[in-house]
Amino acid sequence: MTRLWRTPIDVWFEPLIILILGVGYIVWYRSTTLTPTEQAALGWDNLRSTIIDHITLTLTATVIVVLIAIPLGIALTREKTKRFKPLVVNIANIGQAAPAVGLIVLLTMWLGTGFRTAVVGLVVYATLPILQNTIVGIDQVDKRTIEAARGIGFSGPRTLVQVELPLAVPVILNGVRTALVILVGTATLSTFIGATSLGTLITTGVTLFLPKLLISGAILVGLLALTIDWLGRLVELVATPRGVA
Repeated sequence: MTRLWRTPIDVWFEPLIILILGVGYIVWYRSTTLTPTEQAALGWDNLRSTIIDHITLTLTATVIVVLIAIPLGIALTREKTKRFKPLVVNIANIGQAAPAVGLIVLLTMWLGTGFRTAVVGLVVYATLPILQNTIVGIDQVDKRTIEAARGIGFSGPRTLVQVELPLAVPVILNGVRTALVILVGTATLSTFIGATSLGTLITTGVTLFLPKLLISGAILVGLLALTIDWLGRLVELVATPRGVA
């Protein structure tokens, strides 16, 4: 019991919310009457394929963003490249500030429709949280700690890997969690450019005036976002070195 109370509240409370919402949706789904179109869209085979496509789209964009934003954020904390920090952050902020639908439409005019365009749009839209958190996480490491590491003979790269990055992990992973949640929600818009996602359920529900399909799509996106956020929190908790808040 003592161990439970020491565990951060969101680690056990969030899955409880997910469970309640999931069970509530299943009970509602089994007790409601669906039209043939709703039954076809919400049939398990079709729904499973749609969920997998949505997750694939989200994770592909996340991997690309992480591979771009974290190394770039690290580079912008080095003495030789610090002067470029405001410029790069402002450029990344353009993607976040632009309306997601408008950004996707502009990219469609350039790259065409489909999965690739959706991934590019999501990458542009979600770069800022990870980039910003990487910079903030490394910049907030106590300079005396860095000086102590250098004083005992650590090289610059070794200090970065063994001192700065471990201490910055909580902030960086928090940025990754934020980006993941943003991507799960924004990925629904990919349906407008021909990439399958849970947004297909929402747009079909709106277009054909099928409220139950619309509600199902919204609930499933919410459950997926909560689940990914919780899994990200577990990774953050495990990856954070002991003694680092």
